[in-house]
Amino acid sequence: MEETVSGGIEAIVPTIASPADKVEALRRVHVFADLSDEQLRWFADNAEDRHFAAGHVMFRKGDKAEAMVVYLEGEVHAYWDESDHDIVYIARAGEQTTEVSGMLPFSRMKEFQVTGRAVSNVRLLWFPARLFPEMMLHMPVLVERLVGIMSDRVRESTTLDQQQDKLMALGKLSAGLAHELNNPAAGATRAANDLIETLKELRSADMRLCSHDLTASQQASIDDFESKAIDHTATAEQLNSLDQSDLEDDVSEWLESHRIAEAWKFSANLVEAGMDSAALEQLLGEIPATAIADVLARVNCQLAAAKLASEIKTATTRISELVGAIKEYSYMDQASVQELDVHKGLDNTLLILKYKLKKKDISVTRDYAESLPLIKAYGSELNQVWTNLIVNAVDAMNKGGTLKVRTKREPTDIMVEIRDNGAGIPATARSRIFEPFFTTKPVGEGTGLGLDTVARIVRKHRGNVRFESKPGDTCFQVRLPIG
Repeated sequence: MEETVSGGIEAIVPTIASPADKVEALRRVHVFADLSDEQLRWFADNAEDRHFAAGHVMFRKGDKAEAMVVYLEGEVHAYWDESDHDIVYIARAGEQTTEVSGMLPFSRMKEFQVTGRAVSNVRLLWFPARLFPEMMLHMPVLVERLVGIMSDRVRESTTLDQQQDKLMALGKLSAGLAHELNNPAAGATRAANDLIETLKELRSADMRLCSHDLTASQQASIDDFESKAIDHTATAEQLNSLDQSDLEDDVSEWLESHRIAEAWKFSANLVEAGMDSAALEQLLGEIPATAIADVLARVNCQLAAAKLASEIKTATTRISELVGAIKEYSYMDQASVQELDVHKGLDNTLLILKYKLKKKDISVTRDYAESLPLIKAYGSELNQVWTNLIVNAVDAMNKGGTLKVRTKREPTDIMVEIRDNGAGIPATARSRIFEPFFTTKPVGEGTGLGLDTVARIVRKHRGNVRFESKPGDTCFQVRLPIG
């Protein structure tokens, strides 16, 4: 066993000794094990035997990929860059899936996307890519195996990219949802606490009112006053601030003239309940003057309780809407492929991303086609397309921008258009905009996977995505086949 240090993290990596003779060393590598002596000798004669000490940076992000590498001893960890400590992948001698790395036959790889560092003493065979055509002649079976390895890695890499992009999207959504859910939840909690206190005051007011020896007629007058006040509060439109203030002053003066303590507590609720000084004067003519303060206290508590209950209902309705939108957005408990309403998916996405829109004061305009047909699609994946396009549009705009979402039915397709009035995509970046890991955002703000994911999902649905961009007007169009 050999103890080494990688990226500041202490690691213990087993050292597997390999025969000094390159041919014999190759026989211990799975893809070479059953090849003929002649083939192994040809490969060994054309491969350079290289050694690296633990901690050595073997290749850097951006270096040209010019050779296939066969690991005979040791282990290499790959990172996004030299300062990163999060391992992207591990190449290890003796492990079938990783012992052959670097440039492989038919690969379109031009440069390394990561930086590799030895975490133990490493021995490898370096085979130049310029000899791949000759290798196809001398070792056709090996080439076939290497193509299979490359295909498996592409498949694994695509899956990891998709998972990473989903996690990034989930992180953005969860941050916004936490904010969106926190506001109504906090409002409901605050209203519930106030309601508990109001109910205590209501019970006290009710007890005091019971001490007045009221006749049936007087009780009926009080009930009628309370019913009208509560019904008016539930159905009336809100007054403008000037009218509200004038009426409150009028009611406050009446209450103070009749020695009602803390008149300011009652005036706002009574005015909202449609009760002015004339209504109060009428009530006073139907009940004992000694009971008016307790009657108004009870009415005020009932109005306050009704208002707080309404606030709780509004807050919990908002929470239910968000939970419903999340469920529909993710298509929980539903078949992966189904007939979908594109408008509903767009609306749910906009609802879930509302926090981002509000944060930058971005207005949204919808121009939806009438009677848009349902399409068969993977619902959660399609919503990922809308999420990535809308998030990119929002990120491209300054505060106060405008996002336009338009749909249109075409002869064989449904077209969805996401348009923003942001800075636009630089001309130098447009040819690479759908490439994985390419991003125009500052370091740390984008993975470069968003538009690659969009293109991949749209292709999966047999559709296409295109864009046009100039300063102040960028438009992405997604077309999906009908049926």
